[in-house]
Amino acid sequence: MIQAFHDLTAELLTVLEDRMIAEREDKIERITELIDRRDEVIAQIKPPFTAAEQQVGRRTMLLNQQVDSLLKLQKQEIQRDIQEINKKKNSSNKYMNPYESLSIDGMFYDKRK
Repeated sequence: MIQAFHDLTAELLTVLEDRMIAEREDKIERITELIDRRDEVIAQIKPPFTAAEQQVGRRTMLLNQQVDSLLKLQKQEIQRDIQEINKKKNSSNKYMNPYESLSIDGMFYDKRK
């Protein structure tokens, strides 16, 4: 089981590092599928572990750290794209209705007597 988890982690790392996947949706779908499979496998891993399994586990932990950092980068990239889309949408709305955001709470003081 630990070897299967290691193999899935290595495959997930490969998918995350792959810049050749053209569609983001395809890449996210593949990542989600691998994470779900990893969750199923990790639920089946039970101690005690042999020395070989412990060694594979250590290598898997190192791979998992790389996966975590790449997932954080992917998340930041998606958040950045969402912010850009929101800015464009906001700019488009201001262009279509430029007087929508005017403040009406001002006062006028007449200094004449």
